[in-house]
Amino acid sequence: MTQAGTLYGVSLGPGDPGLITRRAWALLERRDAVWTYPVRSLRKDSYALDIALRAGLSPPERHQSLLFPMTHDAEKLARHWLKAAETVRELLASGQDVLFLVEGDASTYASFCYLARVLRELDPEARIEIVPGVTSFNAACARLQLPLSEQDDTIAIVPAAYGIAAVEKMLDDFDTLVLMKVKPLLDDLIDLLARRGLLAHSRFIEKSGSPLERIVTDVAALKGTPVNYLSLLLVKNPGRERGELQRGCRKKTSTEIEEEETLS
Repeated sequence: MTQAGTLYGVSLGPGDPGLITRRAWALLERRDAVWTYPVRSLRKDSYALDIALRAGLSPPERHQSLLFPMTHDAEKLARHWLKAAETVRELLASGQDVLFLVEGDASTYASFCYLARVLRELDPEARIEIVPGVTSFNAACARLQLPLSEQDDTIAIVPAAYGIAAVEKMLDDFDTLVLMKVKPLLDDLIDLLARRGLLAHSRFIEKSGSPLERIVTDVAALKGTPVNYLSLLLVKNPGRERGELQRGCRKKTSTEIEEEETLS
């Protein structure tokens, strides 16, 4: 009996091939595995595949795209997720290992999450492995030379599609906001940040690490201009009232105190 293959969610980072991990690279060099990669439509190329190609890697003999359309139609999404999972399941059943290429990190707002979930529904015994990678917001902070967090800072990572009211509420509770996929609400977000006096503490980055990377420090200048789907806003919130927690301080447990006394 043929042993079933393993599905790997291979994280490639947000765009810079130099951020591909050694584990991901080793898998991508295999000639006996099948590459699969998401496309938003049959007329568009795969951004994840492009990262691998720019790294100098060559697809194996067997490779194919899987359609993950850009839509909020739940029924349409479910239909395409099922079709993709069925395609992968057939490959795994034949003994093939399948690499699903993912921009960014496979566990963070990634198409792989849907693929893995539906595959498990079809086959609870399916073998799945996630290869972690660099997220777009970590790469963005590195490019901008800004810390994502310091000491006791609180962080919210949220799709901007939750709306202006939700984002404004988070500004009361978090020291750093990472607003993902800001394209549909960018003008409204700029107005909100202006009203809250946070434009000077905000940065925009698009396609981080790719040849088409764009960094904008004057976020207000983006109002009324088109931006890419793969973009985010990093908002620092230095004036937030923190409440009772004293920054950098916390009460030590009795165990920690005993350990310090033992070492001293």
